[in-house]
Amino acid sequence: MVRRQYSDYGEVKVTGWEPPPLHAHNDIELWLGADLVHLPIVRSVVATIATRADFDLDAIADLRLAVDEACSTLITRAIPGTTMRCRFTVSGDELRFIGTVKSATDSTPSTKSFGWRVLTTLTDAVDARVAADGHDGHKVDIEIAKRRAAVDVPGAGA
Repeated sequence: MVRRQYSDYGEVKVTGWEPPPLHAHNDIELWLGADLVHLPIVRSVVATIATRADFDLDAIADLRLAVDEACSTLITRAIPGTTMRCRFTVSGDELRFIGTVKSATDSTPSTKSFGWRVLTTLTDAVDARVAADGHDGHKVDIEIAKRRAAVDVPGAGA
């Protein structure tokens, strides 16, 4: 059971709560307030992860823009004062991002918007899902994946 304690400063402390288990050894997860002021943090994290995973500079720039767009879309749908969860997973030659917010609306982001076009242009895969939260609202996820470009090494195949 989750117990919320309220202080005089408007802070909420959640006790008796454990984060969900990470699915892979290389998962990195951030929980941030669903606010546009946090976008630079998420962009920096994805750039650092992509750099460490040996993505080239163009792919890193694409990932920064795509994650920024995904998070912006999620934040505009989030219930004010809630949290955005960002999970990054590197597996083989792929970096996968899943962003999640709690929303009052039960519709997925429009696949006809300019933002969705940005996501599909900059990444190898993109998906959005909405599920009932079981309480008061819906869980909205945007998932993107980008694969590292294959590098041809001269003489490696001969």
